[in-house]
This record gives sequence, structure tokens and C-alpha cells, in this order.
Amino acid sequence: MDFLEVNRSDLAIVLDIGTTKVCAIAGRKNEYDKIEILGMGTVKSEGVSRGVVSNIDKTVKAIKESIDIAEKSAGVKFEKVHVGIAGQHIKSLHHHGLLVRNDAYSEISVEDVEKLIKDMYKIVLPPGDKILHVIPQEFTVDDERDIIDPVGMSGVRLEANFHIITGQISASRNILRCVEKVGLGVADMTLEPIASAKAVLSDEEKEAGVALVDIGGGTTDLTVFQEGIIRHTAVIPFGGNIITNDIKEGCTVMKDQAEKLKVKFGSALADEVVDNRIITIPGFRGRDAKEISEKNLAKIVQARLEEIFDYILWEIKRSGFENKLIAGIVLTGGGSLLKNIDHLAEYHTGLITRIGLPIDHLAHGYTNNLASPIYSTAVGLLITTIENMEMEAKTTREVYDLDDENQDPATRYPQEFDVEESKGVSMTRTRWYDRLFTYTKEFFETTPDSEF
Repeated sequence: MDFLEVNRSDLAIVLDIGTTKVCAIAGRKNEYDKIEILGMGTVKSEGVSRGVVSNIDKTVKAIKESIDIAEKSAGVKFEKVHVGIAGQHIKSLHHHGLLVRNDAYSEISVEDVEKLIKDMYKIVLPPGDKILHVIPQEFTVDDERDIIDPVGMSGVRLEANFHIITGQISASRNILRCVEKVGLGVADMTLEPIASAKAVLSDEEKEAGVALVDIGGGTTDLTVFQEGIIRHTAVIPFGGNIITNDIKEGCTVMKDQAEKLKVKFGSALADEVVDNRIITIPGFRGRDAKEISEKNLAKIVQARLEEIFDYILWEIKRSGFENKLIAGIVLTGGGSLLKNIDHLAEYHTGLITRIGLPIDHLAHGYTNNLASPIYSTAVGLLITTIENMEMEAKTTREVYDLDDENQDPATRYPQEFDVEESKGVSMTRTRWYDRLFTYTKEFFETTPDSEF
């Protein structure tokens, strides 16, 4: 087909590779700072298990189909995509960093903060793990504690507590390999729970304290925010698929029938089922039909969800912010579509709960499909990508004044001088906390791939 010639500099393309679906979305920001969706393609995912690629060929096929659909609807040929990474292998830990400065009277600079953050990438991890994100919690300058941004202050000892998120290098390699087999490049990778938070949480909620619970097909992701900072992350190896399996075993039906029962008749609270209708499922080849009580179905769903919320509550307690979540819990992901799930979450955890929809940042005219929490991660990835593109464009404008004819050629044409030097220049001109989530793919690519 013929593709339209459009300005690709402001076009963002993202890929959400999930357990139940693979979704590709293309979009850009309009003049009102809202995101316009230009193209979207969603297909069933069969090569991913619990957020991790388990079958390369099936995943490549699903990615290609979703990209083709998105390209046709957008009328643009894609070249690079921004990919989300998630799964059971994601772990988090806390670490304390210290930088002793030579001059107590000079101001703390961006370089000092960057050096402290980069030192965290040197900590020893289990074999096969790699650091995804290093997130500062609060800084201490000499004896002055709980500082959010220490740049400009004076002191000898610069300390910080860090929340460090790690993942398996092999998991990211498999994602990179799948995307490259489709003929696309990977611009960057972002942890999916962080992306989902951008789509469904407000700044006020992050400041007040909130737990984002993203119930996906294979896993449930938890992200705790307080005072606008990510305080805790966790991945629970249970999601919507395990509820389907419980229905399959408990009602002795086929898996596709169990999924339909869950979506159409499932309820998170058995006590709320008043009518107790009987659901009839056709039998095989003339055999008698199977009858299932709607209340019994709800009991199966509720039992598994209570187990998931037990894990959520345990992780929230482990984070130390159990009594500081003024905004309570926000549920998103496909699993949050279950009837009465917000009420169950409130009863079980004691925290106020709402369902998060990824529509606050979208321009008018988006499809009804995108208003579903199923697409929170994909929309969040799109927001993250556009923010990264704007930040890179701003950095380029500040560092390289391309209109200055008298400028030194080495700086006028940055592609011709040392890459490490250019990185150092750009970081000094950009706020350190604007660059926290832009190095994931870079760190995965620094280690030679000995597995393939």
C-alpha cells in the first residue's frame, strides 16, 4: 500500500507486548498538549507467558500483525518503536549512596547528582540481572535531610536513598530480538507499571500517596507513589489468566468457555449476586448441557482475587507506606473490568479504590476501545515516548545551536564527534531527574549477547 508522507519527527510509535494481547499505537501531541491517536493495531498474544516471551515465532507473528494494522490505519510506515518491559523477573531493592565532595563552599552541580546516580549501576546483582531504573527517593546534604533536589546547595557529603528496579537481561534480549525480526528498531524500553502510572494517575494522587495495581493477563504489577516519587514496585505472578484457569477447573469447562464466563458473568463479590441465575453451556456432540450457578462462579473469582489482594497488601506493608496512601488504590489493566472488583479491593484492603482509565491525556476523537483500562500500559508508553522525544529535542536545541554559522564544526555537527562527550554535554544542560527513565535499552545493549 502507499503510505502518506507525514512529519515523523513528532510521531511516537509504541508496542505493548502482553500475555493476552500485543498492541501497537502511533500518536503525537497536538497544539493543546493532548495526544492524538493516528493508528492502532491489537491482536491476540500467544507467545508470551506471565509477561515474558516464551515463543519467539508466535510473538514475532503477533507483533507483525499488530504493526501492519497500525501502519494501515495511520498511513505511515514505522521504523522504530518504544517497547514496554514487564514480567515476573522484575525485582526491586533499596540502596544508599554517598558522594564526598572536595569543596564544601561550591554549589552541588548536576554532575554531582549524576555521578551519585551512576554509581548505583555498579552494585553487585545476581548473575543474569541488569538494572532497569535507578530512582532517587530523597537526598541528604551534610545533616540536612529529606531534600528533593540538592542542586545549588553547598555541602561536603551528598547522600541519597535509591529505589533500584532490576530485570533479567535474557528477557529484554528476547523482546529486542522479536522486534528486530519484524524489521523494526527499538528506540527505548520502559518498565510497564511506570508507563501505566503516567496514563491513569494524577499528580495530586502521586503526591498524596497511591498504590497503582495493574491486573494484567499473566501478572499483577504494583507501584507505590508518595510525595510524587516512586517508593516501591513489585510484580505478583498472578493475573487474569489464573482466574480463568480456576473457573476451568472448578466448573470443568473448556478454557475459552471459562474466559467467556469470567468476562460476561464473573463478579468479584459473591454476596452481590442476588438473582443467582443458572448459566447453561452446550455439551459436546449431543451430550447434556452443563449448568453453572452464577453465585458459585462469583465465589471462584472472589477467592482468587482475595489471594491477589493479599499479596498486594503484603507488598504495601513491606513498602512501609501502608498508612500514608491518602489516595488509596487505583486499579487498572484488563482484570479491573471484573464487576465489583473495586468494592472487593476496598473491603479486603481497607483502602479507598477507583478504576483508572487512560483517557485524561487523550485528545477528543479517540475510539471507545482506548477508554478501557486494558490499554493503560500502551497509552502510558505513548505518553512516555512523547515526553522523551520532547526532552531530547529540547536538549539538542540547547546544546547545539544549528543556526550559528560561526560555531565550531565539532559542535555544529554532533554526529562527527565523540558520543560519550556529547552525552556528558547534554546531561549538564538537562535536569537530572528528567533523564531517569531514558537509559533502559542502552544498559541492556552494553553487554555482548553471548546467548544467540
